[in-house]
Amino acid sequence: MKLLRVMRFALLCAAFALRDALRPREVVLQEVPLREGMTVLDFGCGPGGYLEPLARRVGTAGTIYALDADPLAVRRVERLARRGGLENVHGLLSDGPTPLADGSLDAVLIYDVFHMLPDPQSVLREMHRLLRPAGFLSFSDHHMREKKIAADMTAGGWFVLSGRGKYTYTFDRAEA
Repeated sequence: MKLLRVMRFALLCAAFALRDALRPREVVLQEVPLREGMTVLDFGCGPGGYLEPLARRVGTAGTIYALDADPLAVRRVERLARRGGLENVHGLLSDGPTPLADGSLDAVLIYDVFHMLPDPQSVLREMHRLLRPAGFLSFSDHHMREKKIAADMTAGGWFVLSGRGKYTYTFDRAEA
């Protein structure tokens, strides 16, 4: 069973490497209003494809939390951060509540994972808790259509659509 899980993760890493070669993550992140010094959560970070471009955008004054439910993903992200000298990157292993304080984030990225969540509204409620009042959520999931994205992301009243790019949607944190 463990070998199968490792092989599946290796296949995922290879698929994402191909994706990143065809459309570098920097291209996607150009649509996201990130600034130096921000604290960002990469929710469902997978093999860490956004890590280096995120680190460049938030700079050494910023902080990146890379969260995944798969320990293989978190170990890989931590290894990439060490190798790249990215001291402001922290891997988080969780498949439930996020071990961060209320209002501790400026931005959350949810890319290509939302369609797999068993309870997406509880995740959105948690992201709302974690974001500062002026925080935002950047969203992309090529498995979903635009109407479904807008409906799902705004259903709980935690987020309002504030922008749409070629690859991403931006949702501002709604007041509770």
